[in-house]
Amino acid sequence: MSMINDLLGPMGFIIIAGVLGLALIAVAAGMFLLQPADPLKKLQATNATATAPSRENRLRTDNGNNKLEKFSHFLEPQDEEELSSIRLKLVQAGYRSRNAVRIFYFAQMVLGLGALGVGLLYAFLASQNQPLETKQMVIYALLPAVVGYMAPRYWVNKRQEERQKSILEGFPDALDMMLVCVEAGQSMDQSIIRVARESREGYPALSEEFEIVAHEMKAGKDKAVVLRDLSERAGVPDISSFVTVLIQSATFGTPITDALRVYAEEMRDKRVMRAEEKANTLPTKMTLATMGLTVPPLILILIGPSLYGIVEMFDKMK
Repeated sequence: MSMINDLLGPMGFIIIAGVLGLALIAVAAGMFLLQPADPLKKLQATNATATAPSRENRLRTDNGNNKLEKFSHFLEPQDEEELSSIRLKLVQAGYRSRNAVRIFYFAQMVLGLGALGVGLLYAFLASQNQPLETKQMVIYALLPAVVGYMAPRYWVNKRQEERQKSILEGFPDALDMMLVCVEAGQSMDQSIIRVARESREGYPALSEEFEIVAHEMKAGKDKAVVLRDLSERAGVPDISSFVTVLIQSATFGTPITDALRVYAEEMRDKRVMRAEEKANTLPTKMTLATMGLTVPPLILILIGPSLYGIVEMFDKMK
């Protein structure tokens, strides 16, 4: 320990442990990347190539682009409930790729280790000028690692909230347009396609969801299942209620125009109520800013002349 402290300073032991840990991670990653492919998977891919059409092979087989496939055991939670939860969160945030879960956990690992390395480097440089206490060294090393590890989760949560807000804002207008299309004689599938095309510029997230619904209906998927998937992907209560109305209308045989008209009116009322709620909370939010910006100048204007007169009076008394 004395030799290590002489060579590297008080942080020598932590630096050596960190370097060894990174070296072990690099060796393990290299071994996983260089390991031979599973013969059973090779056989399955060969059989699929021989029996399936060329386009289907391009869609279903792995052409070497999936670099994280070998690390799926480490980059995906083994608990099925946790895996479904994080996958749903990523879908609601707009990340629908096959490797979204793996990329998410890979980003957490890389950012966490990278921030840990930066923290250790900063602690080492800071200890050269002044010896650090153990508490300070732990804070300098672990705090950046925690921030780096939590940064992808914060980003996904932020994207999920923004996307749901965008869908909620554009849904009343899309519902009115859908009602106009249905009353003009178009079917529900055609109206969804038209709404997706017309709302692409203003509300891209909502347009994307309606396009997915249109493609799934064209593919022959059951309409009730498609609508429930829409409700799950959006994660917005208004969309869930809309899906429930459509399914009940189709189940009981009631006219879809009546259901859309009533629900569109309700959505317009809810939008007005949300605007009124924001307007009513505005005075409360502005109270502190108003007091901070107006009260000090007002006090200065009212008391300033008196204070100036008092100061002049004391000067004359002197």
